[in-house]
Amino acid sequence: MKQNSQPKWEAKVSSKLTKASLDKTWAIYTDFFNFHKWYPTLATCYGIHGTNGELGCIRFCSGFSISSQGGDGDSNGGGSEKWSKERLVAVDHSNRSLSYEIVESNIGFNSYVSTVKIVPGGVDDQEGCVIEWSFTVDPVEGWKLDEMKKLYEEGLQGLAKRIDDS
Repeated sequence: MKQNSQPKWEAKVSSKLTKASLDKTWAIYTDFFNFHKWYPTLATCYGIHGTNGELGCIRFCSGFSISSQGGDGDSNGGGSEKWSKERLVAVDHSNRSLSYEIVESNIGFNSYVSTVKIVPGGVDDQEGCVIEWSFTVDPVEGWKLDEMKKLYEEGLQGLAKRIDDS
């Protein structure tokens, strides 16, 4: 009976950008419906409800490698693409922070909420920034939290590189 009362998994990853400004990086995150342009493993991301970047809007994302089955997407037989519908639940422009939740998916995450913060990265707060990405989720069958965190770190590093190189 105690299996159902496991505490939520929580993790936080971060990546320093040396070239991209706070404002540029924040603009990429608040363009909620177009995140696939920056995140390495997203093939598709588009709005399905509401106005881009406003509370309550929902995006459809597909193609990412994070899945409760692990592997490359072939675990469901036939290589089905992984997808989620994500609702923007908080936006704080002055602190450059936003949160979203998964409302439906085929990746096996339950009660998933993620928060992204863009914070100053340089000594004098003039150069670069740091992306801090944290999440909470019910324990995911077939996974270990450390494995999941590693995938997030890899994805965030790829994202940071794309933004810095642009």
